[in-house]
Amino acid sequence: MPCLYITTNLNLDGIDTHPIFSEATTAVSSIIGKPQKFVMVILKSSVPISFEGNKEPAAYAEIVSMGGIDSEVKRKLIATIGTILQSNLSIPRTRFFLKVFDTTAFRTNSKI
Repeated sequence: MPCLYITTNLNLDGIDTHPIFSEATTAVSSIIGKPQKFVMVILKSSVPISFEGNKEPAAYAEIVSMGGIDSEVKRKLIATIGTILQSNLSIPRTRFFLKVFDTTAFRTNSKI
């Protein structure tokens, strides 16, 4: 199950966040190749974030998935999620950072 956790310094009270959840779920599902029903999106706002030494709109996100992530998928995720945040929250893509983690990348076979 892929999980996308987005944190931003913007206050989202009173803002319709449904498009962000919808677009992010669809994007993660199609890029990673997992059904939408298995994609979790978490959006946390009003978190103190300083980027480039200032507190202008910025976002940090992490995506964790069990498989399906390679270099090309990482590039697509960064570009697509950055575009979603820019179009819905006016967060410039240059002020967005995405950490990508595939839990199967470090599996070792048991010697039992």
